[in-house]
Formats: sequence, C-alpha cells, structure tokens
Amino acid sequence: MSSFTKRTHTCGELTATQAGQTATLNGWLDNVRDLGAMAFFVIRDFYGATQAVARTPEVLAKIRSIPIESTLAVTGAVVPRESPNPRMPTGAVELIPGGPDDIEPLGLCLDQLPFDISSSGESREDLRLKYRFLDLRNPANQRKIALRSRVIDSIRRHMRSQGFLEIQTPILTNSSPEGARDYIVPSRVHPGQFYALPQAPQQYKQLLMVSGFDRYFQIAPCFRDEDARSDRSPGEFYQLDMEMAFADQEDVFAAIEPVLYEVFRENTEAGVTLPPFPRIPYARALARYGSDKPDLRNPLVIEDVTALFADGMPPFFEGRQIRAIAVDTFTKTRRFFDALGVYMKEQGASNAYWFRLDDSGALTGGIANALMACPESVRAGLVSMLGLQPGSAVALIAEVGAAVTRLAGLARARMGKELGLIDESQYKFCWVVDFPMYERDEETGGIAFGHNPFSMPQGGLDALNARPPLEILAYQYDIVCNGIELSSGAVRNYDPATMVRAFEIAGLSQEVVASKFPALYNAFRFGAPPHAGIAPGVDRMVMLLAGEPNIREVIAFPMNKNAQEPMMGSPAPVTEKQLSEVHIRLRGPEIQPRPEG
Repeated sequence: MSSFTKRTHTCGELTATQAGQTATLNGWLDNVRDLGAMAFFVIRDFYGATQAVARTPEVLAKIRSIPIESTLAVTGAVVPRESPNPRMPTGAVELIPGGPDDIEPLGLCLDQLPFDISSSGESREDLRLKYRFLDLRNPANQRKIALRSRVIDSIRRHMRSQGFLEIQTPILTNSSPEGARDYIVPSRVHPGQFYALPQAPQQYKQLLMVSGFDRYFQIAPCFRDEDARSDRSPGEFYQLDMEMAFADQEDVFAAIEPVLYEVFRENTEAGVTLPPFPRIPYARALARYGSDKPDLRNPLVIEDVTALFADGMPPFFEGRQIRAIAVDTFTKTRRFFDALGVYMKEQGASNAYWFRLDDSGALTGGIANALMACPESVRAGLVSMLGLQPGSAVALIAEVGAAVTRLAGLARARMGKELGLIDESQYKFCWVVDFPMYERDEETGGIAFGHNPFSMPQGGLDALNARPPLEILAYQYDIVCNGIELSSGAVRNYDPATMVRAFEIAGLSQEVVASKFPALYNAFRFGAPPHAGIAPGVDRMVMLLAGEPNIREVIAFPMNKNAQEPMMGSPAPVTEKQLSEVHIRLRGPEIQPRPEG
C-alpha cells in the first residue's frame, strides 16, 4: 500500500469538544462486540483507545472481515455516546463510519495470536519474550517503557542544569575492573586479540577528569556476563554514570541527591526522601538492619542483646550471638512466630525464638519460661534496651558467628512485611558509607579488596602504612532506595603512591598494577585532580517507580533469565566464514558453526 488515509487525531484525543466533527483514526483493532444488528469496535494506538460503531450491514460486514489486532484507518463522524464511559478519556464520544470505504485495512493480522494482548502479562515469560512485539502492544507495558523515557529525560535535564557535560565513552574497549565476566569481541585485524564490551565506563570517566573535564555524565550502556536476578538483567543494563573533578564524597552527594529526588518526584505521587539523605555507616547498617541495603520503610530495628545474657542464658543460646527484634504492639497469635520459625529454618537458621509481654507486662509465650529461669538482670535488660511495653513482642535470632547478621536481617524483613509495617507510599533513600577497604578472602585466607579497588582509603597513604588492613575504611558509598541498591560510588584513589600501596596490601605488585591498568596508572603520573563519582542504575530506578518486582518488565527487549533473547534467537551460531575472519576455530565436536547461506 503506497498511501493510506492518515489520522487527524490519535485514539486517545477525541473528547466532547470534537462532537460534530469528522475524524480519522489510525490504530489496531482492539476488540469487536458484535450484537448482530450493530457492532461496537475499539481502535487502539499508543495514546489511547476510542470506540467506533458499525450501524449498517455494509459496515458490519467490513469490520467482521478484519481480524483482531490488524491495523486500520477509520473515518467517521464524532458523536456523543448514549452511555458515556467515564473510565476512558475518550468515553464521552464514539466514531460512526458512514460506509465500508471509511474502514481501511492497513496491515492484517494473519496468524492466531499467542495470547490476549490486554492480559499478556499473565502469559508465560518465554512466550511473552518470543512475541515481545505483541507483549509491548499491551498499554500497561507501553506505559512502563514511556516511564523509562521520561526518567531518562528527567535525568538529563537535571544533570545538565548542574553543569554536567554528557560525553560518550567507547563500547569496544579493554576489560574493566568491576570484577564480573566480560563479553569479549575478537579482532579481525589483530589475530588472537580481543576487545571487551565495557562493564562500566569506570576508567574512561576517570581519564576524563585527568583530561581536564570538570563534570561528566552519560546514560551509559554496560555489559556484564552474569546471572539474572529479579533486580538484575543479564547481559546489559544502563546507568547514570557521573564523575566530578576537585570533589569529595559530600560533593557527589550534594550533586546526585537533587537529581534523584526530582526524578522520583516528577514520576510518582508517593513521598520521596528530601535531601540530604540519611548517612548510615556500613557497620551500623549491618548491626541495625542486618543488611548493607536497608529498607527504611520498615520501622523494625535489630538490637545486639548478647551482652545482656552474660550472667546467665538458656542452654540453647550457649555460644551464640543473639539479636532481638521488638514489635511495639503485637496483635497476631503464636502462629505468626511458628511460621517465622519455619521460614528462618528454610534460610539456614537454627530457629526463631520469641516471647511477648501481656497486658500486665509479664513475659509470656515462646521462651518466656526459659527467660524466667535467667537472672532478673537479663529480663530487666531486655525490657529496658528494647523499650518494651505491655503488648510488645520480641523475636530472637541466636546463631554462631557472623551468620547471625544476615539471618537477623531476613527476620526483620519478613516481620515487617507480614505485619504490614512497610510504608508502601514512600521512596526512602539513604547512603551507606564507610565501607571496609579490605576483607578476608574466604578461599585463600589472604587480604582482598572489599568493594572497589580504586577507592581512596580514609587516611590515605598514612593509613595504609600504619593501620591493620581490616581496620581501614574507604571513601566508598552506596545509594539505597527501599532496600534496593541503586549504585556504588567512591572517591577515587588518584595518587600513584597510594594506589601502588593499596594494591600491594592486596597482593598485587606495582608491575602488575602498571601492566593491568596502564591508562590510569600512567595518567595519574601527569597531575590528576582529586575526583569522585557514582553510577545509579537506570533500570532499577524505573523498576522502583513502576512498582515492578522484576527488572525485565521495564526493559523494551530484555533477555530471559538464561541470557537468551528468544525473539531474535540470540545468542546464535555463526558461520565458518565469520569465524575464520576473526581467526577463531571452535573446539569440540558438539560445537559447530552455522552452515553457510
């Protein structure tokens, strides 16, 4: 078809003010309600939907001949509806085609639909991804992608308003120090050598600071060969990558907080944390929330009550660290704690212990009898430290070693959810700061970097030379919203001597640093500014704003959890010719190139 009748209005545009006019709509045939003598049919496009009516036998025959989900042009008179639909923006009017020529098929739907468009989200994910172009016709899914566009536009506006310059960094590059597996690309002109798709523009953005650019950002594509999670898409993702010269940690916070606040405020009616966001030291986050990604919508906190049992404890607490989570007003039955105990055992805990205070303030239920056998100082200490009142209840997690932190955090999260304490009307941001520079490697027992190897240690070179490595903190920080980490960031270690010493402590020599990271190492020897940055994930922001638990729902064409894209059929074999051009031969008889042609 070389030409067609083009629309005068979108399908979401007609209102009572257009009544009496003639209009043409272009869109998809959403549904037909055939009443015999007449038929109502709905035309849908990206902007909305409008009802049309077939009143004559000729128009009825025409609309009955067109399959659902075909595209068409419909011309007709705009008239007031006898029964307006207040749930539709166009529900005050309908379109009346005058004859069959006023309905013009554009692209017929020739095959049976694999699922109903309006309820595509209820279909199997593999089917949705194979027919993602149909899944995206669902207005609910289109709204998520449109939200993503608005979020990115908002980010750009607010970053530019602060003087940040958008600069694109290379896609074909070398390995980045993020630590995940690279996607590698063979070179045709350099046999046996490979590019890597960037895990992040980390080194390039630092080199931009050394180059004299003061404030950089980009909506950066990043590529990591890692397994999928509900909040992590395999293969690729996008982040708001930014870096600042002559800046420290507080400068980054002051720059990014208003951007995040405005992006969320513009795209939600929920409450958003006002800057400045709370700063929570890493050690305190673990102690109070059992996680370095605390959900501050949950009012429950964890208390270390181990020391209270110094004068005596129940035998099942012997040799264990004890954490307590108190609920001010407990209205559930003991079944709540029975279910909590089952859940905690599934997570690897020994149990979840509990007791409560009755209306008189006496201990009852759970391990109350065991606590009554302890010294009075134990019971008084629990009541005082936890601020218990009549009607309060307490969950206790008792485990050997560091496992108690994770398990107490899981108990806190579970209790907050099951008790309905999570404030779903809020986006609560916080910074987690003061991460350890180093940690003990579980496999080797040696010293390894705990977070980001290019972070500046607190105290600089003096701290590296004088303090035990496991006591050194770094200028590293995470931005967290509603229990989801949006990004890690850091003040960069830009001093060559400090960098070399930091890597030496982790078992890497100056020669290794110079050979593995030559660009940064050499650049820092030519006068580098103090600089710092961060890179909040765009996909995770949109996921939060859309209220979606699965990040793939806010990506136009996501991979599945096995890092496959079934619609295009990737990954896929390539031909022997393609392999020979990049000097690659496949190993193993089970791996064969694709036939030519």
